Amino acid sequence: MATLVLTAVGTAIGGPIGGAVGALIGQGVDARIFRPGAREGARLRDLEVQTSRYGAQIPRLYGTLRAAGTVIWSTDLQESSEISGGGKGQPNVTSYSYSASFAVALSSRRVAGIGRIWADGNLLRGAAGDFKAPLGAFRLHDGGEDQPVDPLIAAAVGIDQAPAYRGCAYAVFEDLQLADFGNRIPSLTFELVADPDAMAVSAILSDLTDCAIPFLGDGDEPSLDGFAGEGDDLRGASEALIAAHGLRWCEQAGRLALTAGTLTETVLDPARALRARDGEPEAAPTKGRAPIETVPVRLSIRHHDPARDYQIGIQTAERPQPGTDVVEIDYPAVLSAEAARQLADQSLRRALRQRMSVRWSAGWSALALGIGDIVSIAGEPGAWIVEARDWEDMAVRLTLRAHGLAGRPAGVTGDPGQPVVETDLPQGPTYLAIVEWPPDGTMLSTAPDVRVAATGDDAGWRRAALFRFREGAEAAEPVGRTAPRATIGRAETILADGAPWRLDRRNSVEVRLDNVADALTSVTDEQLFDGANLAMLGDEFFQFGLAEPVGPRRYRLSRLVRGWHGTEWACANHVLGERFVLVDAARLARVETGAGDIGTMLDIRAIGTGDAMPAEAARLVDGRAMVPPAPVHGRMSLLPNGDLALRWIRRSRLGWSWPDGGEVPLGEEGEHYLLSVMAGDVVLRAWEATTTTSLYAAADHAADLAAAGMAALTLQIRQSGTFGPSRPLILTVA
Repeated sequence: MATLVLTAVGTAIGGPIGGAVGALIGQGVDARIFRPGAREGARLRDLEVQTSRYGAQIPRLYGTLRAAGTVIWSTDLQESSEISGGGKGQPNVTSYSYSASFAVALSSRRVAGIGRIWADGNLLRGAAGDFKAPLGAFRLHDGGEDQPVDPLIAAAVGIDQAPAYRGCAYAVFEDLQLADFGNRIPSLTFELVADPDAMAVSAILSDLTDCAIPFLGDGDEPSLDGFAGEGDDLRGASEALIAAHGLRWCEQAGRLALTAGTLTETVLDPARALRARDGEPEAAPTKGRAPIETVPVRLSIRHHDPARDYQIGIQTAERPQPGTDVVEIDYPAVLSAEAARQLADQSLRRALRQRMSVRWSAGWSALALGIGDIVSIAGEPGAWIVEARDWEDMAVRLTLRAHGLAGRPAGVTGDPGQPVVETDLPQGPTYLAIVEWPPDGTMLSTAPDVRVAATGDDAGWRRAALFRFREGAEAAEPVGRTAPRATIGRAETILADGAPWRLDRRNSVEVRLDNVADALTSVTDEQLFDGANLAMLGDEFFQFGLAEPVGPRRYRLSRLVRGWHGTEWACANHVLGERFVLVDAARLARVETGAGDIGTMLDIRAIGTGDAMPAEAARLVDGRAMVPPAPVHGRMSLLPNGDLALRWIRRSRLGWSWPDGGEVPLGEEGEHYLLSVMAGDVVLRAWEATTTTSLYAAADHAADLAAAGMAALTLQIRQSGTFGPSRPLILTVA
């Protein structure tokens, strides 16, 4: 600083007195360099919006602060495609997604760590370090002078061309998926921990100037939980910091120092002021008062509010008119709303008090006073601080400014307003359930219809990557991503057998949901008959009308409609702990399968950002969507000659709704039925039919009874389909 240079020069030329004279001249220069002026330096908005501008300043960060960065390197967007759909006569749909790798400069000073990250204002990384969107890797380079080159940047541009950015803290995102951000690199803000503890103002300024700046005086030195130093020079970086706390630059032993005022016992007496100089009269002490209009009627401080996730807050102090001036101070520091409100109030009352000044001429003894010394004036109330000290024609001219605050209103508090914060929910582990869809009644399937439902522990869970694991393969095959969070759980009781296609008022089942944020709700009978609350339990599709909470995550389901979509065969097959899935096609991810997968075990793995280990689920694929539903309404009547007349109604993969009660489309290459007489698991007789009627001759019946040892016989009727037979309609032979 100018003071330091000129003090040294003055001492070399004129000894101690020359040093004092040089200090006075230097202080005058410093007063011009550091004098208060219009708002300059870093605006808080510069810390809110990520840039990639060449030549943009990278601030020095202190404490803990939320700041945007500057993109210093990036790859082109990487495109990947995923084919979905197809089957059931629908076209394939190719979906494209994009990812990017990039580096963001954060601080031109070493940082200790990083906390949360926001992307376009939404939480991208939680406090626990969990990412809410998929990415390949994340690395923080702390800005040390020995930090190595990032391996990704080195691989992209070459080890000889890759800078290490030593002395600059920066973050590297590798393969960040951009689907959630409009397929572009989002605007990122970071919660940076540069220092674990609060920092004193003098320590911050010492770091900014790269020289030790002591704090002088009798008041408490301000400290900050976070601060961003940025500006064209020291003045630009420190102006708001010094002005907000009423501090001043001064000198100590020829070096720059900071003070809030040093109390002295000096009392200036107007009767002893310098009256003459070299025989010439000297002006008497002059007291001045600036017009009240020079003091703003409203003074606001914009700051980083920790109660608002370090977003910008503003606190205002006002005074009665006259005047129209309004001042807004951009203070890139972390302050609570109450601290900022008190700071605004103190700044305004300080400005009111400092309207008063005194010009004083004194002899050489006044050289003992320095900038920032606090004196009193005989006959004047209050304290006065030495603002300037000039040497002119063998006289010391002092400029004194009224010191202290004008009035002290009690109970000054600040209100941060409604915090605009996003709940930081942990991702938690992923849970999976595999659903093999039966015929849906609208389209003909030529491949198994397999879908995956996924969720996590709570609402913080996001989608996960899906992989198909094949036994004997060296790696799992990527098969896309999960759909949005599904409602899944497990049975806590066993659902008893019940009659299909009608309201079951007798039976109930209790299920426990995997995700604490999910809930099941009851519906009216009218909504039930319109298809509401369709669910899968084990292999059975059913609906529930009542959902009664009976414990944390646990519900009792009753008023059931059983055996939907051709799953009446599964009504009697329930076990404890089987999977429950609330059926919503938009929340189920289709896994592409072919006819060759029938009879194989489908092993699915999922990895989300909250998974330490992959989630797993497996299911034997039976291709149920490809075969017709079992015939229904079977009847057996005894004819006069002893034959048994058989009759049934077929169903179709294309005819669930049955709107007119007439014939439904066949949906197969031909109409054929396979009839079998069974004694337990033994087939005693089999024949085919081409219509929905047939005869079981009395002689054949007698022969089968004899072969079975008069054991009970059952008759199974299956419809032959293009890809295989249906499940059987079972009749008991009387």
